[in-house]
Amino acid sequence: MPVRLDKWLQVARVFRTRTQATKSCQAGRVRVNGTIAKPPRGLELGDRVEISFRDYGRALEVLELRDRTLPKAEAQRVFADVTPPELKRLPREAQPVDVPRREPGSGRPSKRERRELERLRNR
Repeated sequence: MPVRLDKWLQVARVFRTRTQATKSCQAGRVRVNGTIAKPPRGLELGDRVEISFRDYGRALEVLELRDRTLPKAEAQRVFADVTPPELKRLPREAQPVDVPRREPGSGRPSKRERRELERLRNR
């Protein structure tokens, strides 16, 4: 019996809540077997689920179909991590540094600063 994609992502503890899983699916960040998947899509055993986050990605193979939350130790049995090395998260020291940052407490950026930030982001 198929299980909803958003429920399975929560059970597998990829996302903390089902709402987060649903929003990620709706934004097109989740693919099942290479195609963009919507939250109600049914998963089958052996499906490959690919999730793209801001600075890394994950590829998971479905090993068990569950729709009820499990303890964290048991949630690891629901999937096999088949993420290729180029998609795995880099350590914080190795991540790109060219991302513009503002000092905490420095207030809201002025119009000029905002334009400079946008120019850096869009390049």
